[in-house]
Amino acid sequence: MNQLFQQVRILNPIKIDDRQKWELIERRADILVIDGVIQEVSATTPLPTDLTITPGEHLILAPGLVDLYSHSGTPGHEERETLESLLLAAQAGGFVCVNILPDTLPALDRVSSIVSLDREYQQIAAQISNCPKLAYWGALTQRVEGKAMTELAELATTNITGWADGNAIDNLALTRRLLEYLQPFNRPIGLYALDRQLRGNGIARAGVAALKYGLPVDPVSSETAALASIIEIVADIGTPVHLMRISTRRGVELIAAAKQRGVPITASTTWLHLIANTTDLITYDPNFKLDPPLGTSDDQIALIEGIKMGVLDAIAIDHSPYTYEEKTVAFGEAPCGSIGLELALPLLWQHLVVSGKLSAIELWAALSTKPAQCLHQSSPTQSILFDTQIAWKVTKNSLKSLSHNTAWLGREVIGKVRL
Repeated sequence: MNQLFQQVRILNPIKIDDRQKWELIERRADILVIDGVIQEVSATTPLPTDLTITPGEHLILAPGLVDLYSHSGTPGHEERETLESLLLAAQAGGFVCVNILPDTLPALDRVSSIVSLDREYQQIAAQISNCPKLAYWGALTQRVEGKAMTELAELATTNITGWADGNAIDNLALTRRLLEYLQPFNRPIGLYALDRQLRGNGIARAGVAALKYGLPVDPVSSETAALASIIEIVADIGTPVHLMRISTRRGVELIAAAKQRGVPITASTTWLHLIANTTDLITYDPNFKLDPPLGTSDDQIALIEGIKMGVLDAIAIDHSPYTYEEKTVAFGEAPCGSIGLELALPLLWQHLVVSGKLSAIELWAALSTKPAQCLHQSSPTQSILFDTQIAWKVTKNSLKSLSHNTAWLGREVIGKVRL
């Protein structure tokens, strides 16, 4: 079907220098889509006769989104998410590339596992029109348990994005050896800063809300002590690292100081940490149990400012599907994580852009072009058409994901990817 979208708002985040300065190329234009190919039209452009015309007042045409890290149910937990449902959920949410973590079953810690998963992806992708790219983080440690290195050089022969466990590595000496060994490969390395001993049995970030709701507290230092150690190792060795899941104000401050003195790091937070905080735990909804836990309202403000100022480079989705049975338990017993590929863009747009906390370019760059830059990839060449005004209800039928573990289930959301 040929479609003409009239006076669409076009966004294009462009990096203009090496100091992380970005500008927004923004204008309105009539956009013609013929067989999935976009072209701008003028008054003299010949138009097809079989044309559907749609007003574009509330439509945004912009580069497709790139997710830094998420979890796949395949292989090992297909009851949570199949590769097909993951790809369809990503497509519905506007993502043109999803990078999955290696904590599958078996883990992506050997060449055969990656080759096998990639073969399955290629078969499914051939059946999905405009299928998102699925990329893979190779495991840093065996079975992502943080105890012994994988065969890193062998994994480097595959098409992995880079290396990341997605879990914290407790042994700092092992972290140092990993960074020394991987330095010549010049591929992204993702590390999650967490001191498990300091966390103990904590499940809610320390603060008034956690105490009020009677939840075991996770101190800020469980993130920042580990983060400070990683930063010092990176500064000493010089191997660039991407710091995952930053969740506290002090974490943002440590990253800002490290960048100021030239430590080669990039960093990300997750979308839910930008739109929710510990006060949302009043419902004891297990879908708000995350790793790391939601920050305080002050942490949330600092994370948003971190994105705005470029201290935090990107927003990750960390899509974590779980079955109804796994999540429908007491808050303290539930596994950590929530789905997000289909919900992140509309909810971030409403909470951050509509509210004026971030500009359109700041949000879009953090979800699209800057994640690609963190992964040493070129900016997305595919575009998406996002309608900022469509209202839709989050239900099991409206979601493409096989799992429905989200606090927004049954609630109305404004904003949806059209194409």
